Amino acid sequence: MTYLDGIVAWHRRRAASDTRDTAILFAEAEAFAGTREAGVFLRALRDGALLNVIAEVKRRSPSKGDIDVRLSPDVLAVEYRTGGAAAISVLTDGPHFGGSVSDLIAARSACGLPVLRKDFTVDVRDVMDACLMGADAVLLIVAALTDDELRSFIDCATRLRMAALVEVHDGRELDRALGLGAELVGVNQRDLRTFAVDTNRAVELAARMPGHIVAVAESGIRGADDARRCAGAGYRAVLVGEHLVRSADRAEAIRELRVPLPS
Repeated sequence: MTYLDGIVAWHRRRAASDTRDTAILFAEAEAFAGTREAGVFLRALRDGALLNVIAEVKRRSPSKGDIDVRLSPDVLAVEYRTGGAAAISVLTDGPHFGGSVSDLIAARSACGLPVLRKDFTVDVRDVMDACLMGADAVLLIVAALTDDELRSFIDCATRLRMAALVEVHDGRELDRALGLGAELVGVNQRDLRTFAVDTNRAVELAARMPGHIVAVAESGIRGADDARRCAGAGYRAVLVGEHLVRSADRAEAIRELRVPLPS
């Protein structure tokens, strides 16, 4: 069993034990979504002449172990905002990444930036929960979902005024994402089956992205050289976690990643 298989299996067992009524939960989420502005996450990534950074609140990972288990998400989020981050990503998976819903709420409240709920979404109620906790975007991992699930979750996110960051790892997954109408596509250079990083993956897949897609490069981005390579390939944004959390000056680390986009 791969890393991804084990994590997704855990989340599917959790979802199977969830007895909440989907219609009631959606009505609650829809009412909450009606009080918020739509499209803020996508706009944050489209804006500006510099590469945008989605800065991640990340305590640990299954492959790297502890990164900073004692971090304060509110303090970290303010450092990210100071450095010029366009948005925040917060891991809410507890068993595998040490995250929590309270991390997301604290980070969003502290910095006011658009927030991505970074988790393993396997049930439509996960999308509704993301809305109710205040997320502006939800992560959908193509390798973990069927086409019917992806279509349903993208539709639910849209109806709740959230963006869906549809994450792919290869050309076949990219074709699936585009075929299902994804507008925001993340290319994860870390293979979630093995957790190995291929720093050429983002560049290779960028050439297959239609012009209307907002493309995000994820994982393996450790400095300005990596950022310039992604910007040159056509990415509007990068999602960076471990490199920022480990940095002595996190705000400055973000500034170094905000390289000019091609004119």
